[in-house]
Amino acid sequence: MRHGLSLFTSDRGISPQRAAQAAEERGFHTFYVPEHTHIPVRRTAAHPATGGADLPDDRYLRTLDPWATLGAVASVTERIELSTCVALPVEHDVFTLAKAIATVDHLSGGRVLLGAGFGWNTDELADHGVPPERRRTVLKEYLGAMRALWTEEEAEYHGEFVNFDACWAWPKPVQERVRVIIGAQAGPRTFAWISNHADGWLTTPLDQDLPARVAELREAWAAAGREGSPEVRGLSARLELLDSWEEAGIAQAVWPVPDADEKTVLEHLDRLAGDLGLG
Repeated sequence: MRHGLSLFTSDRGISPQRAAQAAEERGFHTFYVPEHTHIPVRRTAAHPATGGADLPDDRYLRTLDPWATLGAVASVTERIELSTCVALPVEHDVFTLAKAIATVDHLSGGRVLLGAGFGWNTDELADHGVPPERRRTVLKEYLGAMRALWTEEEAEYHGEFVNFDACWAWPKPVQERVRVIIGAQAGPRTFAWISNHADGWLTTPLDQDLPARVAELREAWAAAGREGSPEVRGLSARLELLDSWEEAGIAQAVWPVPDADEKTVLEHLDRLAGDLGLG
């Protein structure tokens, strides 16, 4: 099993560049950062963890831009995979987002993984003109359009929310395919969506009994006629869960980085890497 680190980036605490360098030095495979463009003060959308308007962490108000952050991280690392946990693609212009992701992949030598979400904060989505009840359809079209821009010499896409005629767009990603994993709570609808439009699943802290959920995802994957198996990465890992996760085929455990200064974080990573036998 591989291991990744998730830094809830903000304008305080350890810098993402230093955190990613430390992760790479200690043998972690992936470095993740989150995304929120903004948080509306008045919201009707409940946070999944609190069940209401309260946020579990004030860093939601302070997140750094993920692609600028991963670009900075790419410049000071060599091997570690660069991912979002999770990005909200539908809150962007599809052309500029596709170019940002392709640029980071180009500059990093093909290290980008796109972790994407549907968006629990429907008020945030609405500020971007995204109908909350259609957000899964919008994301499907964004991914389809970006894949066209990334792979076709003269790319075009025609959908309900994204529509453009043949155009040129470079750079192309270094990778033949930028993989997409979806961070969303387990359920038949989520698993059917992943099986039809993505490459894998990033679990949420609210998901329980992951081995059973992974089996359900594989059933949906097979029903959709997909070859192979979906890639599954487990968020909010704990040491006592790793054996059962590995037996279930979970490819990576993702560990949170503390909201703390550099010295505290580096000491935490030393202990964690030791517990995991990395290095």
